[in-house]
Amino acid sequence: MRQMVLDLAALAPPSLESFVDGQNTELAQLLRLFSKREASQYGERFAYLWGESGAGKTHLLRALAENNQARYIPADAPESSFNHTPEITLYLLDDCEKLSPQAQIDAFALFNETRAHNGFLVAAGNAAPMSLALREDLRTRFGWGLIYQIHGLTDEEKIDALERLAQSRGMSISAGVLPYLITHFRRDMSSLTQMLNQLDQYSLETKRPITLPLLREVLLGLQQQTDKPTDN
Repeated sequence: MRQMVLDLAALAPPSLESFVDGQNTELAQLLRLFSKREASQYGERFAYLWGESGAGKTHLLRALAENNQARYIPADAPESSFNHTPEITLYLLDDCEKLSPQAQIDAFALFNETRAHNGFLVAAGNAAPMSLALREDLRTRFGWGLIYQIHGLTDEEKIDALERLAQSRGMSISAGVLPYLITHFRRDMSSLTQMLNQLDQYSLETKRPITLPLLREVLLGLQQQTDKPTDN
């Protein structure tokens, strides 16, 4: 098996189009407005997203960050990332529950500057604002705008989304492959979609159909690659 088939780190850039809405249709529609800086037409410039790991928070923020007037800010970003700059109109603050004491001060200042300059800010964390172990004034800022819980997809919704993606690409997948995949691999849709791409590529290279044996072969190769010791 070629190394490239197992290179799952090279995920396709996140996009709003590749996010599977599931129960999050209203949120997806709102974020499309944020991506166009049109949410202010509805009186909204701030939003806070929360949900369990793998629900799609980072995917959505990084998708919004594809615009050159947006800035993605992870919790461990350098202090300079929290500085307000005129050319940036949309700030995207991720993993808020992990903000250090200094980063909390910086995030609070960024909220105020963004508001003063009529900008937009979307933040995300693993819990609702009032449940975060952060300074009170910052929790209040997170509650300024709309608050959405991101609901993860059910296994059935994931299989349905992958089946529709496969059909759109003319892929033929044997029964049992997708249920096995979502129970033996990473469960977020970005990784599952990338694995579907890798299976398609490997199937074409080896001229073999996408069956359970082929999937197990790819997963085994991935495991062997992960377990391989690195040179010091």
